[in-house]
Amino acid sequence: AISGLKEVAPIKRTGLRIVKKNRPKPVAQPSESYAVSRNENLSSYGKVSAAVLEELASRSKSRRGPAGPARKQQSGRAIDIFGGSMADVSMDMDNQVVLLDLNEVDKKPLPEEVHKPRPKKPAGRNAGKKQGQRKPRKVSRDKKTKYKKVAGEEEVITHVEIPEDIRVYEFAEKLNRPMTDIIKVLFNLGMMATKNDFLGKDEIEILSEEFEVEVTIIDPKDAFNYADEEEEKGVAVDETNFVERPPVITIMGHVDHGKTSLLDAIRDSRVTSGEAGGITQHIGAYTIEKNGKQITFIDTPGHAAFGAMRERGAKVTDVIVIVVAADDGVKPQTEEVIKLALASDAITIVAINKMDKESAQPDLVKGQMAEKGLTPIDWGGETEFIEVSAKSGLGLEDLLENILVQAEVLELKADPTAMAKAVVVESSVEKGRGPVATVIVQNGTLKIGDYVVCGAAHGRVKSLIDTHKKLIKTVGLSEAAVVVGLSEVPGSGETLMAMDSAAEAKEFALKRYEYERHRELSISTKTTLDELSSLIAEGKLKTLKIVLKTDVHGSLEAIKTSLMALRNDEVKIEVISSGVGGITENDVALVNNSENCALLGFNVRPTGAVKADAKQKGVEIRTYSIIYQLLDDMTALLTGMMDTKYTERNTGQADVRDVFKIPKGQVAGCIVVDGKLIRGGLVRVIREGVVIFEGELDSLKRFKDDVKEVGNGYECGVVINGYTDVQAGDVIETFTKEEQAQSL
Repeated sequence: AISGLKEVAPIKRTGLRIVKKNRPKPVAQPSESYAVSRNENLSSYGKVSAAVLEELASRSKSRRGPAGPARKQQSGRAIDIFGGSMADVSMDMDNQVVLLDLNEVDKKPLPEEVHKPRPKKPAGRNAGKKQGQRKPRKVSRDKKTKYKKVAGEEEVITHVEIPEDIRVYEFAEKLNRPMTDIIKVLFNLGMMATKNDFLGKDEIEILSEEFEVEVTIIDPKDAFNYADEEEEKGVAVDETNFVERPPVITIMGHVDHGKTSLLDAIRDSRVTSGEAGGITQHIGAYTIEKNGKQITFIDTPGHAAFGAMRERGAKVTDVIVIVVAADDGVKPQTEEVIKLALASDAITIVAINKMDKESAQPDLVKGQMAEKGLTPIDWGGETEFIEVSAKSGLGLEDLLENILVQAEVLELKADPTAMAKAVVVESSVEKGRGPVATVIVQNGTLKIGDYVVCGAAHGRVKSLIDTHKKLIKTVGLSEAAVVVGLSEVPGSGETLMAMDSAAEAKEFALKRYEYERHRELSISTKTTLDELSSLIAEGKLKTLKIVLKTDVHGSLEAIKTSLMALRNDEVKIEVISSGVGGITENDVALVNNSENCALLGFNVRPTGAVKADAKQKGVEIRTYSIIYQLLDDMTALLTGMMDTKYTERNTGQADVRDVFKIPKGQVAGCIVVDGKLIRGGLVRVIREGVVIFEGELDSLKRFKDDVKEVGNGYECGVVINGYTDVQAGDVIETFTKEEQAQSL
């Protein structure tokens, strides 16, 4: 029977099929006109079942209210979606609703409506607002993407230019390398460095060799160097206006070798009589005239503390005159000056002073100078040696003639019509004038009314004072003068430049101020592993705090450097405040609020109000006029802060043979085996090689007599103050402590 059936084609698999049952249309009642009309409209689509129509009709009746008495309502209503038994189900395809087969979703593409993305709801402050339709963004397919990575090898950096103060991360950026590579190399060197730490010269050199990069250190101040800016503008480059300028001579040498006395003899003045102790404390500049030509001299102090001032003088000068005493020879400061002279490009002349003395030995001086690298011309060298005497005037004319000859050889020229350019050799604060600076003009002409900038200082030239304390209107080439009108005290060695306007001068000064402030705030925090222990020890040092005020900037720099060098493993000096000018009430208050603090003044004196305030607060103000006296006093103060040290000296030893009890303690019967026991000294008890007690020897007896000491080989009785546990077999040792002299 089965074989006789026809083969039936396989039915295509679909989802659940819902078949709607055909029913006759209900007769519309007058009261149900709205529901019937609506049902007819809905049934016209041929897609809604009769059960749904009946439900809608029942809802329309409920709008009119209940037809009869109240009755219990059901929570829900069952709807027969098939409308009866399955036998009445129509097989007409038009009256069928086919549900989606979920198994075929991944096989068939969804309708177009499904692919349309739902609009995203706005978030944040735009939530709840009605969003308009946005126009689709046009994307150009022809243009290449901006962020497309270009394939290729990285650029290899072989040379970089960096400032002297550079941090680890800045150095890594310059080398185009990861910062971790730099830190790893530093860590292998024993340095715990972070990205914000500064690199020193040694670290930069090691890193350059490690990464095979040539490093050039540049000065960041060149970015706002006003002198170079003016030259780039072409203001100071006009060789047609160049004229011969006078030479600048710097006199150097050891202290008390007669430098200033020699200059006095040349100027026919008495400068040393105005200096404290006859020793130059400040750097000075003077202009003289010889044979119708001007010569500018710079006198530098010879004290060891003024090394930086001598170096500044060597940079400014054209000819260096080294003064050596014929009866004293080459000294430490003379050796320092020789190094500066050899390092500079200036011509060097040696003046052998004090030739009027019977103990003068010029040949000895020549031999010592030749050993240091300055060989006399008459010995086959290139250095001119001139024998002079500041007291009798011997050889002064020869010295001046030689200086003028050397100036002609150098062919010194400058432009007097250019914008003025000068070098500061000294600066200070004067009462009634404010910040002033002693300058030497190198180019151009400095006039009253010029707008100038000098480091972080700026202003307008109010007045000019020459070396004879007279007011002048202009300062020419290689001439020295005091400039009044600056906003603050400039640093010695700074370049003073004339500007076109006050705004331009202030702009350069502000840039320099910000640079200096950044350098002060950017203190390096890098430490090596070996320095950690020293930092811990540094915190245990006894510190003498200093508030320092001086009359000029050069002295401040020299004294501050010398004070910082006074230290050892136990004490040190810390300058908490320093400045140029008189002592003020703020300085007194700072010292009063600080512990172990001293207020020092060099060539300055406190006024009446400040002196009264200091006396009321109990603050001692120490003033000095000679630098070595100040340094000696500070050395003595530091020495007094150091702990007293003693040197121990053993006097004798005795073996304990027996112990006897007495009412006040015990007596140790001993025999002296080394040296002698001394009463009233210090004693220690040694048992089996170990010190068990240290105290004082209270009583020493020889038989029944009290004695001061007992010599080697004699028996004695010993009573030790406060100790009663001496046993036979112990060793009693006496010793003394001698106080040791302290020194830095």
